[in-house]
Amino acid sequence: MNKEAGQHARPSRRRWRGAAVAAAAVLLVGGGYATANAATAKGASTKPAAARPQVRGTGVAAVVNAANAFLATLSDDQKAQVLLDFSQANATNWSNLPEGIVTRVGIQLGTLDDEQLAAAKAVVKAATGTGKGTGFDQVTQILKADDILAAAEAGSTSSATADPSVTATADPTDSATAEPTDTATADPSASASDAPTGTPPSGGPGGGGGLNYGSGIYFLSFLGTPSLTGTWQLHFGGHHLALNITFKDGKVTGSTPFFIGVEPTSFTTDGTTYQPLSAQRDGMLKLLGSLTTAQQATAKLTESFGDVLLGPGQDGQFPTTKEGIAVSQLSPAQKKLVLAAMRPWVSMVDNATTRMLLTTYEKQLNQTFVAFSGGTGLDTQGDYVRIDGPGVWIEFICQNGIVFQSQIHFHTVYRDHTRDYGGEFTF
Repeated sequence: MNKEAGQHARPSRRRWRGAAVAAAAVLLVGGGYATANAATAKGASTKPAAARPQVRGTGVAAVVNAANAFLATLSDDQKAQVLLDFSQANATNWSNLPEGIVTRVGIQLGTLDDEQLAAAKAVVKAATGTGKGTGFDQVTQILKADDILAAAEAGSTSSATADPSVTATADPTDSATAEPTDTATADPSASASDAPTGTPPSGGPGGGGGLNYGSGIYFLSFLGTPSLTGTWQLHFGGHHLALNITFKDGKVTGSTPFFIGVEPTSFTTDGTTYQPLSAQRDGMLKLLGSLTTAQQATAKLTESFGDVLLGPGQDGQFPTTKEGIAVSQLSPAQKKLVLAAMRPWVSMVDNATTRMLLTTYEKQLNQTFVAFSGGTGLDTQGDYVRIDGPGVWIEFICQNGIVFQSQIHFHTVYRDHTRDYGGEFTF
């Protein structure tokens, strides 16, 4: 069980409410990002937007151009927050916990003006996949979910609220459904590990103020100098999101670690219902639902889990022995389901890199293992599933809700045994 699981106890809602009310001042609920009405800082460019560098090119060139366009909108002080050393300490500085509990590197989105924010979004968009429900679309949905949490904690009467009638369930048209027929359950003492604890900090957003949730409390930095030569990393994240994409000499050399989570798992805002991790959950449901009773018995782990094993602070801690059922023992149709289950995680990065990684993981399928713990319905605290190959490592787990305590929420992490942080560090 993850050493961090259960160490953060849920504070009283009243304790955090006053600080969370302040979130309403910076929330643009449903917009995916929140901004502060920040005045132009000293040294910031005053050129008309049309005269600023425009995003152009494809692949890594587009990412570099977008990064330079963003930097051109910043003051010297802001650039100093964004341009950091590509060190192990900076690269591994990510977490699933809200800001205020874990301090992140980079510039906070909520401190940017509208133009700077648009340029920051363009960087993340250029670096991530273009699929519906994956890539940049998924990033946007996760940030919307954090606005829902902020509004709920603030007791907001905004129209953007979690719709209790919308539940995170598999598509009813899916023929491959997972039946939780086993009686093994997760350790009841294992609790979700992203509940705020301690005394809320004071001061401004992100460094204090207790603004633990909200799309403005995400941070962007470039570790190293964005370029088509040399090594650098795009480092972006906040609560329930950690995006680490490493570039070397104009190529993506690592798209992991990639942590995503969501609470609530389903919500409605501005008349649209979102389920940010439905692609991940549904792929795993189809895979688990395809296993026979005998295959489930082989795949079932004896351990119970409260969180993912290889979350923040667990770099390089891959189990030495693979557990579960070997994919080599599955049918051709089931092998396709394993590869399909991986796709939503792998699709976070640009499309060309996604294809390369999936091709690699397909070649390694016979050395890959599938394992699960708890039930196979992925709808109860402690339901857990893992895919572990020579390269790929994916975990998905259900936890009890933190803000919406009557619901579950999801944590998941995608790593690669050899490509985390582009393989630049030894753990």
